[in-house]
Amino acid sequence: MTAVAGRVDAASASGNGSNRARRGYASGRDDYLVRLRKIEGQVRGLQRMIEDDRWCPDVVTQIASTTRALQEVAVGLLNDHLHHCVMAAAKRSDAEAEAHLDEVAGTLRQVVRL
Repeated sequence: MTAVAGRVDAASASGNGSNRARRGYASGRDDYLVRLRKIEGQVRGLQRMIEDDRWCPDVVTQIASTTRALQEVAVGLLNDHLHHCVMAAAKRSDAEAEAHLDEVAGTLRQVVRL
């Protein structure tokens, strides 16, 4: 177990995932996977644009679109984390809530640094 109670690191989870904690995004997993596959297609399209020597502003516009799509996935995941994991931790104890909020703040610091 990690310092945040109720959370199991992937390294400590069994190979079959039976000991793994249910993540906040689990109910929307299929939607996230669909969105990520679409983004994967966008990235492949960007590769083709470069291979085809497409006009630079068009490539940059598509990069911006792909970046926004990834950011939307990230925001959705953080929102799910706040509503599932942080809320559950807050119900257990103030200390757990504080630890989860610190974790979210650290994640936001990493994202903002891009």
